[in-house]
Amino acid sequence: MHFERLIALLELIAAAGRPVSVAELQRATNLPRPTCYRLLQTLAQHRLIVAPNDDGRYLIGDRLIRIALLGTSDADICQAAAPVLRKAAAQLGDSVFLSRLRRGEVEIIHVEPPDDPSRPYIHPGLGRRPLHACSCAKAIAAFAEPAFQQQLLNDDLARFTEHTKTRPEDIRTELDSIVRKGYAECNQEIETGIASVAAPVRLGNVGVTFSVGATGSARKFSTRYREKIGGKLTEISEEVSGAIQLCNLVEA
Repeated sequence: MHFERLIALLELIAAAGRPVSVAELQRATNLPRPTCYRLLQTLAQHRLIVAPNDDGRYLIGDRLIRIALLGTSDADICQAAAPVLRKAAAQLGDSVFLSRLRRGEVEIIHVEPPDDPSRPYIHPGLGRRPLHACSCAKAIAAFAEPAFQQQLLNDDLARFTEHTKTRPEDIRTELDSIVRKGYAECNQEIETGIASVAAPVRLGNVGVTFSVGATGSARKFSTRYREKIGGKLTEISEEVSGAIQLCNLVEA
């Protein structure tokens, strides 16, 4: 069947661990060369495979990697990232949390509080966060596809506090600023007295579907502190990225 042939080609390319030529795939499958070429073109058109050097040698594409990642459960992701988040919470002295993009919404899926129970801290809770107001959501939205961002700008955005930005031009400016700085901020935009900072978690060429953030009182999270912690979170996000990608490979 046509579908079975496509799957066979994908399995061969994935198993090779290196760019594979049309000739190699044709020999391995015993498919007629025109048929093999046509099937590969179909896979490439849907970004399931890619020829990175435009030389007719194929690797698994970002879209297929993203599909595999989407199939990884929150429980597995959290288990993989928890040690990194726990260490970060201990170092920063603030609650550190991991968020995930799912079906056009961003949810906090895991929180690690500071390791000193005698110190006051803020727990951000789990679940959905507003795309235009929460740092963890903005950190993801800033690197999203243009269509995703346009939908955000077109939405009727809720105002939670006097600090919440709701004008499309203000949201657009902030998203551009996040890309330049490498991290997002929420300064009392959801709840008065509460602030947070988050950095995107980049997964190779797959894009940004996770973010890592920290939250605390607005008094502690001053402009200078948010800038300082933003830089630290960008470093932490690289560790989280490695943990998630390793988890995805193990699951595969």
